[in-house]
Amino acid sequence: MMNAAEKVLDRNTLKGKVDSLRKAGKRVVFTNGCFDLIHIGHIHLLQKAREQGDCLIVAVNSDSSVQQIKEPGRPVMPEGQRAEVVAALGCVDWVTIFAEPDPLVLIRLLKPDVLVKGTDWSEEEIIGAPDVREAGGQVLRIQLEPGISTSALIERIRSR
Repeated sequence: MMNAAEKVLDRNTLKGKVDSLRKAGKRVVFTNGCFDLIHIGHIHLLQKAREQGDCLIVAVNSDSSVQQIKEPGRPVMPEGQRAEVVAALGCVDWVTIFAEPDPLVLIRLLKPDVLVKGTDWSEEEIIGAPDVREAGGQVLRIQLEPGISTSALIERIRSR
């Protein structure tokens, strides 16, 4: 069995894996996020995403990317640790880290068959959705767990 750190790949290595999967007729699923403190909402979303195809790729925001889009003090965990924790999940096949503010460059590079986001994103807000659809792929919004979020978890920890 592959250890978690071996499942964290740079984008060029990942592109080669995706090309091989596609040649084998496999369906590639892609999602992304910060994954700062893993909680049950993340687990459910990733499991449902994995059910949509043969391989689940998760793109994790780099520390600098998280700092651009989240409140001060985030991320709580450094990018390498966040990526390895996500990679350790059985439903996740490959993980990559991206430094851009959004994963558009990565989505255009990998051309996933299915792009998954939570229902906290409207159809119009999902980065890369037009590119995936134009290439014949599918965009799927998965229902989130009500009241479960990393921000809420951090707030609960602080209040105790």
